[in-house]
Amino acid sequence: MTFIDATGVNVAMPVLQKDLHTTLAGAQWVVEAYQLLLASLLLVGGALGDRFGRRRLFMIGVALFSLTSLACAVAPSIGLLIAARAVQGAAAALLVPESLAIVSASFDDDERPRAIGVWSSATALMVLLGPVLGGWLVDHGSWRWLFYVNLPIGAITLVLAAIGVDESRDPKQARLDFTGALLVTLALGAIVYPMVEWPHGNHGRLLAILAVGVVLLGVFAWVERRIDSPMLPPELFRSRTFSAANALTLFLYAALGAAMFFIPFDLIDLQGFSATEAGAANIPMVVLLTVLSPLAGKWAAEHGWRWPLVVGPAIAGCGFVLFALPGLDARYWTSFFPAAVVLGLGMGITVAPLTTAVMGSAGREHAGIASGVNNAVSRAAGLLAIAFIGMIVALVTRHQQAGGAGHDRAFLDGIRSAFLVCATMAGIAAVCGAATGDRTAARR
Repeated sequence: MTFIDATGVNVAMPVLQKDLHTTLAGAQWVVEAYQLLLASLLLVGGALGDRFGRRRLFMIGVALFSLTSLACAVAPSIGLLIAARAVQGAAAALLVPESLAIVSASFDDDERPRAIGVWSSATALMVLLGPVLGGWLVDHGSWRWLFYVNLPIGAITLVLAAIGVDESRDPKQARLDFTGALLVTLALGAIVYPMVEWPHGNHGRLLAILAVGVVLLGVFAWVERRIDSPMLPPELFRSRTFSAANALTLFLYAALGAAMFFIPFDLIDLQGFSATEAGAANIPMVVLLTVLSPLAGKWAAEHGWRWPLVVGPAIAGCGFVLFALPGLDARYWTSFFPAAVVLGLGMGITVAPLTTAVMGSAGREHAGIASGVNNAVSRAAGLLAIAFIGMIVALVTRHQQAGGAGHDRAFLDGIRSAFLVCATMAGIAAVCGAATGDRTAARR
């Protein structure tokens, strides 16, 4: 459910935008509202499950996700759809961490790695099928079916959870950090809003809101250093490897999140692809990511993670550059296929060693929170990047139109700018990879 709504909705954006007569900013908010609440509440959602019961919170998350999916499906306006997506993101913040926590709690040390592998394979399969399913539903029905499809899935999941999942919790779970969750949500919202609204907003007011967001982020960091059970433990960042790996995550996943948002606009609006074809366009990337990740993880376990974390983002950056090259009426096999292959190669080399670096630098005693922090960073990266790069696309498009370019040519120049910014961020991620050091530096 969550992966269909995270990946399939991107493919539906061009069609949804036209159907609801909204702007690019409106389409951005459909994604951003979901990502904002998910990224902000992910760690709190995991902590709630540890305290009150993982199965209970999982089932609450599934039920709420299903109800908000129905609200999204019937939303008559862009405003109501955005509101429903925000609540859906909060539901996902309960559903996602509890699913893995249930798997971890249900198996012993010998069986747990294989069980987590099955969980990971299922999520990878949905990353692969989500955009294709989303495109097919848009072409043969409506974008609204992307949300209707969650209702039977949610009902089946609730029945399976009720009859087949044992309750588990952590009796030692410390106090919940609701203050931190509120501060980081308000901070991210205040930072994202001015970026999305900048091309057509009051710049003085938007700068003031942005300043408030930065201040709130500083207050969040200050609070996290002074409470007993912070959602973002500052001591984790004393490790150079952990800090560098999360910086790499921020830049690389920012680039990936923004690219995945704008690729469907390029393929559908500018190249004339169907939604199904646009959804299938990145299958080579996902296949390479799925195939290479275990091999890269094994290599990193034997030889260290530093070089994969330098080479992988650098190759991914080349993939983003290739996405920036096609003109109008480009052919898939000679333009977008090579770009997807190179990007998939880079991500396939990076993802597993990155996880190894994060977990290896945190130690077993902080494994759960380290994984949660890294997941939250990757979600926040996409949230911020779609807002920031969307602002660049809108400004470049407007500038080109003012210079006499037609809409398609101007929008293509905006999309090209987006991919080049993504390539730059991937380059910064490669520099962060070099700073991770090797296994012997993990705790420094």
